[in-house]
Amino acid sequence: MGLEVASRWFAAKQIEEGVVHIHEPHVASWLRCNIWHVQGRDRDLVIDTGMGLRPMLDEVPELSARPLTAIMTHSHFDHAGGLHEFSHRCGHPAEADVMARPTAQNTVADTGYVRAETFTALPYAGFDHRAYRVKPAPLTGYLDEGDVIDLGDRVFQVFYLPGHSPGSIALYDKANETLFSGDVIYDGDLIDDLYHSEAEVLAESHARLRELPIRVIHAGHFASFGRDRLLELLDLYRDGGLRVGDASAWINSEMEGGT
Repeated sequence: MGLEVASRWFAAKQIEEGVVHIHEPHVASWLRCNIWHVQGRDRDLVIDTGMGLRPMLDEVPELSARPLTAIMTHSHFDHAGGLHEFSHRCGHPAEADVMARPTAQNTVADTGYVRAETFTALPYAGFDHRAYRVKPAPLTGYLDEGDVIDLGDRVFQVFYLPGHSPGSIALYDKANETLFSGDVIYDGDLIDDLYHSEAEVLAESHARLRELPIRVIHAGHFASFGRDRLLELLDLYRDGGLRVGDASAWINSEMEGGT
């Protein structure tokens, strides 16, 4: 029996003042991206945009309450698939060419994570995961180390933290000691062996995170966490743990573990 088309594709929940967590519940938990809606006085941010399988602006009307900037922490398919929906979209220039001319290869959609088991419902009738592709979304603005994003009552500093990908960035709110980290760090096994990953460079980016005053990290995947857990994760990775490695074997182990 085939999967049914989902009545809703996105779920949204406010987790703290001015921060709403959005995700795609019908995408497997081991893949689904955390989409962050940060609400400001003058402007909002959406940080990462999921796979782009259904129009997020239609299902999450709160995104249209104020002027909105969409920011991709990096150009992988699970984070940048929905970027084309937004008229103001920013990212690091090192990955601008990927978003202008995305393919299954350069967005890493061909690495084994998009499979039948990825989905518990269909985004639309006739969906075939084998035909999934990220739509072109040329960046309308660039973000790099030291850039500042001012929402009127909340200010973010851009950190350039490559290694997972060449143009990975994170957003740091110093006043609230909050980091939106993308896939530079999250509470799970990390990926440092993609076609444009550099494990040694990722380790250098991790070293920078150790120096930051951080209360909470809202990451690209899995649950948010605090500074103590951050240091544990950095130590585990430094000591050779927390590697995904072979995608199929890792996915099978995640499925068997029920995560």
